Amino acid sequence: MKLHELRPPEGATKKRKRVARGNSGKGGTYAGRGRKGQNARAGGGVRPYFEGGQLPLVRRLPHQRGFTNIWKIHYKPINLERLEMFEAGAEVTPESLAAAGLIKSPDQPIVILGKGDVDRPLKVRAHRFSASAREKILAAGGSVEVIPLEKIRKVRPRTV
Repeated sequence: MKLHELRPPEGATKKRKRVARGNSGKGGTYAGRGRKGQNARAGGGVRPYFEGGQLPLVRRLPHQRGFTNIWKIHYKPINLERLEMFEAGAEVTPESLAAAGLIKSPDQPIVILGKGDVDRPLKVRAHRFSASAREKILAAGGSVEVIPLEKIRKVRPRTV
């Protein structure tokens, strides 16, 4: 078989209807376009935005500038002063913070911020730490562990 011998299967294609080839042809006289007017002319018709002179819908709606980044991660901030309720040597995790009522769900990504002081050693596990919070926890004899975000982020399919 050669390239010029390729054909679609029988019945897969139809011949297009040739309208308005004289009054004897299919759709003669006005060929389904009515009589005179903008839509009867070749290349006639209004642009998609045009609504007959009425203020178009696109201009009637308020501006929505920019876009919403669907991949942005919203961290729940927790300051060091809120960690005073934990005893020395306690492990502070998203689960223990949720049990203490500081966050609603342990599935939320949390960030530990440096407002306040820590006077006891704590093992803190969070998704992010500010530099001052990290220094204060380590200075009090505690430890800092970063939880990877892959466990939190629910992967959404990308639409291109």
